[in-house]
Amino acid sequence: MMYLWSVFTKPWLGLPGDELGRLISGLGFAGAEVPVRDTAYVTPASAEAELPKFTAQLRAEGIEPISVASDLSEQVFAACAESGVPMIRIMADLGPDGYAASVRRNRELLESAAVLSERYDVQVGVQPHHGRYVSSTLGVLQLLDGLPDRFKLVWDAAHDALAGDHPAVTLELGADRLGIVNLKNVHYLRTDGAWKTNFVEAEEGLSDWSAVFAALRQLQWSGPICLTAQYSTGPVEERLERDLRFAVTSAAQHPSRE
Repeated sequence: MMYLWSVFTKPWLGLPGDELGRLISGLGFAGAEVPVRDTAYVTPASAEAELPKFTAQLRAEGIEPISVASDLSEQVFAACAESGVPMIRIMADLGPDGYAASVRRNRELLESAAVLSERYDVQVGVQPHHGRYVSSTLGVLQLLDGLPDRFKLVWDAAHDALAGDHPAVTLELGADRLGIVNLKNVHYLRTDGAWKTNFVEAEEGLSDWSAVFAALRQLQWSGPICLTAQYSTGPVEERLERDLRFAVTSAAQHPSRE
């Protein structure tokens, strides 16, 4: 079974669906995660009216929407259900009240969203994120423990590496919850006396994408792979095309077993 090669379309926030679809199809993708945010073409306030039209335009260009990056409001759930978008992706932020209190607050948010997730038959995907978020795969899995199956892990290669983990461990532990695999890469740069994250191309960072595909093969997993198009410098399209070629080659070396 082939992976659905997808891309997070954040770099092209202002494009309508038809233009966006042609652009990312031309880059070699067949799927997309769409930002539904106040700064994007489709916002949470306009989602019920605009997302069905936007996703229809993407599909007309051969692009299947795999998820939206948004919030857990009912209007976004309803828009996803109407548009046939299977997942809303979020991250679990940490507030000034500390990690434990922040996790409790995020858990309450997810428990409240369980009603909407069931009503609209739309999944919720939670992604680890370095910094002021629940930053590890294991932390996200703990956050999701006991929630319905519609609550998924969005595993992320770069943030997994920043957490000091390895895909052979975290992908296996998260297999039962795995909804999307995000691919990007990162390393640290020392700037102005401090170490800062620098998002780079596939072969330049801390994450070994070949190890990711080896782990996915062992799991016999063949869901969507989403390249997040995040780079600290340089032209996005050129770097993204190179990363897609590298990912496809790495996947071919570790093919999924049917």
